[in-house]
Amino acid sequence: MEERRNALSPSEWRVMECLWTGPKTLMELVRALKDSAGWAKSTVTTMVRRMEEKGLVGHETAGRTKVFRALVARENAAAEETDSLLERAFHGSVGLLVSSLADRSRLSRADIDELYDILDRAEWNAK
Repeated sequence: MEERRNALSPSEWRVMECLWTGPKTLMELVRALKDSAGWAKSTVTTMVRRMEEKGLVGHETAGRTKVFRALVARENAAAEETDSLLERAFHGSVGLLVSSLADRSRLSRADIDELYDILDRAEWNAK
């Protein structure tokens, strides 16, 4: 899977969520996206074609059927999204992001414990 340099659009996320569960035919994508997003076949077809042009998805032909698959790993897309949010909203400051979450009471006890574990690992790796 290739690395990305741009965050996915909300519509691209919808398609990728379907493909990250495994390869799908166009009709499987149409059914899934009609149920979750209310999209018509033409919308799905256009999205998949554009995403292929961008290198986000690829396809293999099985007989007369195209089987689409994600070319970008979920982890890479999530990292791009995180970097984009961090730069746009918090000027690259992780401290501001965490402070914003904490100030708005968005952190549960489990979240706080997980953050301590993450920081402990980061500190250990920084040595």
